[in-house]
Amino acid sequence: MAGVLVNTTVNGDAVEFACPQDETLLDSLRNRVGLTGVKEGCGTGDCGACSITLDGKLVCSCLVLGAEANGRKVGTVEGLADGDQLHPLQQKFIEHAALQCGICTPGFLVAAKALLDKNPDPSETEIRYALAGNLCRCTGYDKIVRAVQAAAKEIK
Repeated sequence: MAGVLVNTTVNGDAVEFACPQDETLLDSLRNRVGLTGVKEGCGTGDCGACSITLDGKLVCSCLVLGAEANGRKVGTVEGLADGDQLHPLQQKFIEHAALQCGICTPGFLVAAKALLDKNPDPSETEIRYALAGNLCRCTGYDKIVRAVQAAAKEIK
């Protein structure tokens, strides 16, 4: 199977990697770029654990080929913090105990950031709708929604 050379931007940094033509972007980010915040939950696009942004659009990285990232902008959970300074979403997830095992957390954070980038003052219904593609088996969703609401208030 032939490989593909990919030149992309990940979290604002130019990145180059080679991957097999049939490798998912999820696997490329984890195994070639070293960004292990992207998690594999289901591998079928049903759980949201592997959520990233691709050219600003929220996608499941398990459903995108690594080669498709060529020339595009990728955003992952690792791009949220500014050095040691957590993004308000990350801080509010901690403060509101909106995480437990951590498998779903990166996907929820990326999805919430994508929402707040488009709608800085979402209603509870809008938050729940935007996060509906992400599944959590540990915390339930109320703490996550409250964390996003608190982050939205802080960001405003």
